[in-house]
Amino acid sequence: MKRNVLITGAAGGIGQALVQRFLEGGDHVFAQDRDAAGLAALVARHGAAARLTPVQAELTDGAALAAALAAPVAAHGPATVLIANAGWAEGLSLGTTDAATWRRDVDSNLNGAYVSVEAVLGGMRAAGGGAIVFIGSVNGVTALGHPAYSAAKAAQISYAKSIAIEFGRDGVRSNVICPGTVKTPAWQARADKDPQVFEKLKKWYPLGDFATPQDIAEASWFLASPLARMISGAVLPVDGGLTAGNRVMAAELTLEQF
Repeated sequence: MKRNVLITGAAGGIGQALVQRFLEGGDHVFAQDRDAAGLAALVARHGAAARLTPVQAELTDGAALAAALAAPVAAHGPATVLIANAGWAEGLSLGTTDAATWRRDVDSNLNGAYVSVEAVLGGMRAAGGGAIVFIGSVNGVTALGHPAYSAAKAAQISYAKSIAIEFGRDGVRSNVICPGTVKTPAWQARADKDPQVFEKLKKWYPLGDFATPQDIAEASWFLASPLARMISGAVLPVDGGLTAGNRVMAAELTLEQF
C-alpha cells in the first residue's frame, strides 16, 4: 500500500513477522529496536534493496526516538501506521516483583507505547489520518501472572481508547490486539525448564493450539488496512479462544467433556 509504517520491537519474534507482513504488503517499514545486532540481522535478511529502514533507539527515551526517526521521515515522509509491538515481561508474580522490576515492566510496555505514539501522532494528523495498533496481551484483560506487565497492558487498552475518541476526528484509528500464548524465542526459557509446557497449556485453549507470530502479523495488517476503516477503540483477542471462557472449569461444572 506504500505507506510508511513504524514497527517497534522489530527484531523480536513477533516484530520480525510484522516487518515481513508489511513489506509484503508494499509498505516502507521503519523498524525500531534497541538491539543493533538484531536490526542488522533483520536488514540482512530482507536485503539492502528492501523497503526497510532500521531505527535504533531506546523506546522509553522520546528524544532518542525522535532523533533516530528524523532522517527516515525526512527521506520518506511521516509514518502513518504505528504497530506498537515492543515490550517484555519480567516480574512473574507480586511476590517476586520489586519497585525496580515494576518500573521496568511499566516503562517497556506502557510508557514506551506512549513515546512511540507521540513520535508519529503529529505526522498522522497532518497527513489526514493514520492507524495505530497496539500489541497488547490477554494479561491486560484477566490475571495470568506477570502483574506489572499485566497492569501496563490493561492501561494500554485504556490509552488506546483515549486516542480513538480524541483523535478520531483527525482520521486516526487506534486498536489493540491481545495475543495469548505465542511461540516466540521469549518462551524458550520456559520450554527449557519444562519441555512439556506447551502441551500442558493447550488444555486451556478451546482451539487446542497457540497463535504464531504470523497470526499476530495478519491481524495487525487487517486493523491497519482500509478494510478496518470503521474499527477504532476495539480490543481484538488473538488467543485461540482463551478469553472466551474457562473451558476446563466449564467441563468440571457441567460434568461434560468439552
